[in-house]
Amino acid sequence: MIRAILTDIEGTTSSIAFVKEVLFAYAHTHLPQFVRRHAGNPRVGELLAAARDLMEQPQATDAAVVAQLQRWIDEDRKLTPLKALQGLMWEEGYRRADFRGHVYPDAAEQLGRWHREGLRLYVFSSGSVQAQRLLFGHSECGDLTPLFSGYFDTASGAKGEPESYRRIAAEIQLAPAEILFLSDVAGELDAASCTGMATCQLVRLGTSAAFGHRQAETFFQVVLPS
Repeated sequence: MIRAILTDIEGTTSSIAFVKEVLFAYAHTHLPQFVRRHAGNPRVGELLAAARDLMEQPQATDAAVVAQLQRWIDEDRKLTPLKALQGLMWEEGYRRADFRGHVYPDAAEQLGRWHREGLRLYVFSSGSVQAQRLLFGHSECGDLTPLFSGYFDTASGAKGEPESYRRIAAEIQLAPAEILFLSDVAGELDAASCTGMATCQLVRLGTSAAFGHRQAETFFQVVLPS
């Protein structure tokens, strides 16, 4: 019996276009001035230091780090300090109402229904936990954060690695077979399936169908395995 649903964001609950064309573009544009304004913030300093470690350039200037971070944004690199800095910038953007988080109406409605039915809902995204909370908390469908029991990001591991899903199952104290994972990406579904999790691929516009997994075009079509 499925007792919890673990969902991806980009391409699953939310459009890829929103993430790339709104969130990523906003972070790329605002990164230099954000770093200048918050250079004395200890948290920002820690993240810049972590980026220098990844660059293997401990003496790199802030400008050099910013330039590298912008390249990583363009490359959609799944790096924890980058994701955390993006989350801080997006927080400013959401609070200033520069944009609202895109969530497909079918996803918002069905997540609400599952929550009312007593299913536990969790998010696993390469975006930071902070960014996840912001997107769902400032969504076009309202504040959806009360629906979720927890959030997971790259601190739990890469989304293409089975061990990440084992960690999440252990954290929420459920057997993998009691969890349904929703994603648009075949490699992520494969990794979750390796642990015994049930899987379903959301096949939104432009998504390539994945072999060996249930498929649904909307959240309304997701069938919970019995």
